[in-house]
Amino acid sequence: MFDTIHWDTNLIRRYDQAGPRYTSYPTAGQMHSGIGSFELLHALRESRKELRPLSLYVHVPFCAHVCYYCACNKVITKDRGRAQPYLRALEHEMAIIGHHLDRRQRVEQLHFGGGTPTFLSHDELRHLMSQLRQHFNLLDDDSGDYSIEIDPREADWSTMGLLRELGFNRISLGVQDLDPAVQRAVNRLQTLEETRSIVEAAHTLQFRSVNIDLIYGLPRQTPQGFALTLDEIIALQPDRLALFNYAHRPERFMPQRRIDSSDLPSPADKLAILQGSIAQLSAAGYRYIGMDHFALADDELASAQEDGRLQRNFQGYTTHGHCDLIGLGVSAISQIGDLYCQNDSELGQYQQTLGSGQLATQRGLHCNADDRVRRAVIQQLICHFCVNFAEIEQAHGIQFRGYFAEIWPQLEQMARDDLIDLSATGIDVRPAGRLLARSLCMLFDHHLNQNSQQRFSRVI
Repeated sequence: MFDTIHWDTNLIRRYDQAGPRYTSYPTAGQMHSGIGSFELLHALRESRKELRPLSLYVHVPFCAHVCYYCACNKVITKDRGRAQPYLRALEHEMAIIGHHLDRRQRVEQLHFGGGTPTFLSHDELRHLMSQLRQHFNLLDDDSGDYSIEIDPREADWSTMGLLRELGFNRISLGVQDLDPAVQRAVNRLQTLEETRSIVEAAHTLQFRSVNIDLIYGLPRQTPQGFALTLDEIIALQPDRLALFNYAHRPERFMPQRRIDSSDLPSPADKLAILQGSIAQLSAAGYRYIGMDHFALADDELASAQEDGRLQRNFQGYTTHGHCDLIGLGVSAISQIGDLYCQNDSELGQYQQTLGSGQLATQRGLHCNADDRVRRAVIQQLICHFCVNFAEIEQAHGIQFRGYFAEIWPQLEQMARDDLIDLSATGIDVRPAGRLLARSLCMLFDHHLNQNSQQRFSRVI
C-alpha cells in the first residue's frame, strides 16, 4: 500500500539530515549566472516547435502582514498601490514570452503563489487574468488545474466567487496552527471561523480541490495542542493537506529572528507531533503521498500515484510534469525542456528590467545526460517509492548497478536497515523508509555536498 508508514524512531534519528525537497533535479541551488534571456527565448522556440502543453506559475510577492516563520520571497507592505507597477512589469513579461509561443499550446495548469495573491484587488485580479488569457491559451471548459494560494484573512465569499468566475478551480489555504499561543508567537492571528468560511465557500462554489498547509515545529507547539488543531482541520475535510517541517534559520531569514528559539519544541516533542499527526491523518482516511503531503484516497494525486502518473516539478506534486513550466514574476522559476531558469529575486530590479523591455532572467542551468538519469531516478523514488532498473536503463542507455556503483554500499546498508528492498531488478522503499525518501534521493544527487546541505531543512 502506498500510504503504509512504519515509524522507527531509531532509524529516523540516524537518517534524518538536511537535504533538498527535490521539486527539481538538479536543485535550484545549482543555477548560475551563465544563463540569461537568450537561453530562455531559445527554449521557448523549441517548446513552440513541438507544441508542448504549458504550466504557468505567477508569483505575487505582496503581504500585508509578516509571518515570522516565512522563508518565501515576499514584500511586506500595507500600501496596495505597490501592486500597480508590479502588474505592469508582469504584463511586459507575459507579452514577451507569449510572442515566442504558439496559441495552440494549451495551459493545462495555472498556479498563483506568493506572498498573498489575494493582496490584489478584485479589479486587479480581473485585469491580470485578462492579460494571461490574451497572451496564453487558457482553457475555458474548467478542465485545467487552475489553483491559487489564499490567506483566509485576506479573502471572503465575494473573493471566492470572483476566483471561481475567473476560472480557478483549486485553492490552497495557509493555516499553520490554530492555537492562539502559537499564532501570537509567529505573528499570524487567524481564527478557525475565518478558515472554515473560505472552505465552505470553496465547497459551495464547486472548487474541485481544497488544500490546507500546516507547519510542525513552530514556537509554543506541543503534541497535545497540535493534535487539537489537526482534529479541527480534518473536520473541514480538505482534499489534500501539507504538513511542513519548520526549519529555524534566523541567520538566513530575517523575520525568523523575531522568534524566541527557547519557545521551539524539543526534538522529542517535534517527532511526537509528526508521529501523532500521521496517525490522526491515517485514521481519517488520508494517504501519505510523500514529502509532507497527504491526500484523501479518491483525490487525483492518490489515484495518479496508484497508476504511475504522479510527477513532481517546481510546483510540487503534479500530474502535469509533461508540461513546460513557465514562471512569471519576481523570483519565479521556469523549467522548459532541459532548461531551468529563474527571474531576478529583487522586486525593484525585476520591475526595472521589464520596464526597459528586457526579460528578467537572472540565472539558470542546462540539464546534461547525467542530470537526466539522476532526475528520473529521484522522480520515481519521491513519486512512487520505487525504481525499476530496466526502465531507467532502456530510457538512458546505462547499466544501473555499474552507473551507480559508488553508492551501492550505502544502498545495501539501507536495505540491511529495512528502509528499502534492493534487488537485481529495482529498489522498493519499505514502510520504514517512506518518511526518509529524501535521504535516499540524496544518495543519487551528484551535486550535493556537506557545504550545500547547510542551505536545506532537515528531512524530519
